[in-house]
Order: sequence, then C-alpha cells, then structure tokens
Amino acid sequence: MINGIWLGMILIGFVFAAVNGRMDAFTAAVFDGAKSGVTVSFGLISVLVFWMGMMRVAEDAGLLKKIAKVLGPVVSFLFPDVPKGHPAIGYILSNMSANLLGLGNAATPMGIKAMQELQTLNPDKETATPAMCTLLALNTASITLIPATLIAIRLNYGSSDPAAIVGTTLAA
Repeated sequence: MINGIWLGMILIGFVFAAVNGRMDAFTAAVFDGAKSGVTVSFGLISVLVFWMGMMRVAEDAGLLKKIAKVLGPVVSFLFPDVPKGHPAIGYILSNMSANLLGLGNAATPMGIKAMQELQTLNPDKETATPAMCTLLALNTASITLIPATLIAIRLNYGSSDPAAIVGTTLAA
C-alpha cells in the first residue's frame, strides 16, 4: 500500500513537471534528494556502527549484565509472563537500552529477536501475548535519554550545536 502511495506521488510530480515545462527542476530535485538520502544514511550508519560497537564493548565488559540487574526488576514487572532467565529478557533489555540511547535503528533488530523469543512462549500463535503488546508499546513510545540519531542528523546538516536538543528531549 505504502509503495503505491509513493509511486503515485512520484508520478503526480512527474506529470505536473511535464505539464508545466519544469522537467529540469524535477530531475534536479530527484538527484538532490537521492544525494541527500545517501549523505544522511552514511551519517546514520556511522553513528549506528559506533553505538553497536559500544554496546558490544559494554557486553564484553559485563556492563550489560549490570544494566540487566538494575533494569531486571522493571522488566520483570513489565513482563510478568516471561520466565526469569528466558532469552527474550536479554533481547528486551538490549532493545530498551538502545532506545534509551536514541538508537532506534539499533533497537529494531533486538526488538525483532525479542518478539521471536516471545513467540516461542505464545500458546496461540495467531494472537499477540500481553508481553508482546507491552514490548510493542515500549518500542512505539521509544523513551529516549540521548537522541543520538537526531544529533547525527543535525551534525550532517551542519548544525552549530547538534546536541542542543538533548535538554528539550529529556524534558519531553
């Protein structure tokens, strides 16, 4: 459905550009948009790789286990149906940690793995469990302490103070 919407918008833009004799502007906009998309993607990839590396270092250093101990009671409260020590708990903690750091892209694979693990506990494979719905709600809310992705985007676009949004993000 969404692909059809995007295709429709592109075709409408093409038709209007052709009717108004502005194909040169249309072509320039297409290539500028593609260039901008690649630039932003590379900036986001670098931030994602950095934070994924930091998460790996934290995991190897045992920091994630300490975070798990601190957040364990919260996760146990939010996910009472998930047995203690189940692999889903680790993925949920990693997902929550990545979201707290504003790394939605890094949180996504962990959230998918958490959902797959939660599905193994699901007696009715056609219906989401309360734990699955809770994880979905937490991901949708995406509680963030450090908006790393937004800082990276602001940095890519030449902001004089890319981290200026941290205070307002915390307030929100």
